[in-house]
Amino acid sequence: MKKLRVGIVGMGMGRHHAKDLHSHSRSDLVAIVDADESRLEESAGQFPESQQYTDYEKMLAEQDLDMVVLAIPNFLHKPFAIAALEAGCHVLCEKPMAMNTAEAEEMLAVARKSDRRLMINFSYRFTGAAHALKQAVDAGVLGDVYYGRTGWLRRDGMPGFGGWFGQKNKSGGGPLIDLGVHKIDLALWLMGYPSPEWILARTYDHLGKARAEGLGKDFDVEDFAAALVTFDNGATLDVTVSWASHIKEKELMETRILGTKGGVVHRNINEGYEFEGEIFTDFNGVPSNIQPQPRGCPLGSSMTHFVDCILDDKPHIATGEEGATLMRILDAIYESAASREPVRVGRGS
Repeated sequence: MKKLRVGIVGMGMGRHHAKDLHSHSRSDLVAIVDADESRLEESAGQFPESQQYTDYEKMLAEQDLDMVVLAIPNFLHKPFAIAALEAGCHVLCEKPMAMNTAEAEEMLAVARKSDRRLMINFSYRFTGAAHALKQAVDAGVLGDVYYGRTGWLRRDGMPGFGGWFGQKNKSGGGPLIDLGVHKIDLALWLMGYPSPEWILARTYDHLGKARAEGLGKDFDVEDFAAALVTFDNGATLDVTVSWASHIKEKELMETRILGTKGGVVHRNINEGYEFEGEIFTDFNGVPSNIQPQPRGCPLGSSMTHFVDCILDDKPHIATGEEGATLMRILDAIYESAASREPVRVGRGS
């Protein structure tokens, strides 16, 4: 059986991806990279067959790789992805795709020129609940979609406070680009990825800025964002995200889509990272609720899905084109928040 030779860059979040790829019968995890030698040494104990590197370019030069997974800070996505694509590798890049639309478009252009695949790790599509809802939506349960609401609110959950997450020149932004990118993608996927048109948005930093000043930490991004997105088909999407907010729940995630025939919701259970879906419709005029009971996602994980699609020469989901659409939306949200005016979303290449 042919296996893909895979390298993973970044063994923080990347260690979870490595487990999927290491256990998959169709991939061979041949190399792992991290600039932190202690983290690399810890990962090497889990994946002893994988060659260790602290230098990404050295790995690309020495290993004949088919695929590279990038689980690194946002400001490194573009240069590392382009280097891998030009080296002939397919690339699975962590979200967000890039720091901004211009970077995303550059990555797409190189992928097309290199005739290599580029996938973005929109991992929330790969829950059993999300997949079951998508099947129902594709079967027509919603009718014509006209409204969506999606959000991820935390009471107190700023990642790596004082580190690169809170520095705009390294992250590109706060919870909008960190958490919101997942939930906006999930909503757009269920809505059929309509073309965004106009955005009105606001961002706030009241809680994060005060905490950073008290602790002497760097923090120049938002801790809360709210936006209304309109689409060229007439639909609208309401977005709210936070790292810190005065709510009851520790972690609240919900994506709700409404159509002329029905509605669906995808939400987390017990403030954790398990999810359920529900469908609301009418049967012969009687309001009816349906809760699918999926046994996992038949696509597997985002990692194994990408491997299988490459080997089987089939289309993969969560494409680079969709990632670039997300970046155009995020750019417009930040622009609208800064100008306090509606902003027209740019068109992609």
